[in-house]
Amino acid sequence: MLGIGGSLREGSQSERALQIALDGAAEAGVRTRLITGPELVLPFYDAGVPERDERATRLIEAIREADGLIVVSPGYHGALSGLVKNALDYVEDLREDRRPYLDGRAVGLAAVAYGWQAAVTTLEQLRTITHALRGWATPLGGSINSAETKFDEGGGASDEKSVRTLRLIGRQVAEFAVTRAA
Repeated sequence: MLGIGGSLREGSQSERALQIALDGAAEAGVRTRLITGPELVLPFYDAGVPERDERATRLIEAIREADGLIVVSPGYHGALSGLVKNALDYVEDLREDRRPYLDGRAVGLAAVAYGWQAAVTTLEQLRTITHALRGWATPLGGSINSAETKFDEGGGASDEKSVRTLRLIGRQVAEFAVTRAA
């Protein structure tokens, strides 16, 4: 299970939300891996340039190997972050794979923004991108208003419902991946 997201700020609210969702996946018995912040600082995606730097190659290989993904983006001005969008653009490099794009993979999604409007619109954009990349968005997605919910360093949050939602998203991705593999 691969977690992608967060922001450039180490320990950001979206990174902490992503870790909670991955913890839910781990509780369901799958191995998890996390790619966030500085690891997502990639050159702008350009399909016309076949060379990839080391970080982009690591990201592409991690996605290729993953049976499921969890993507959490901060919501900036009502949209997902450029950092997360650019990382998702690199999925295009999987177009010729045996499993093209995100085909056959569950993708859990959540957005963390300062306000409900940005959180909801960011989640909807993540769903649209997931569908365009042939991924199976989990039935439950997370829209988290960081004006009301604060994540702590210990893996919790001020709103227990947000923690339950994120853990359930992780479990849904893990269960889909295990069922599909069987």
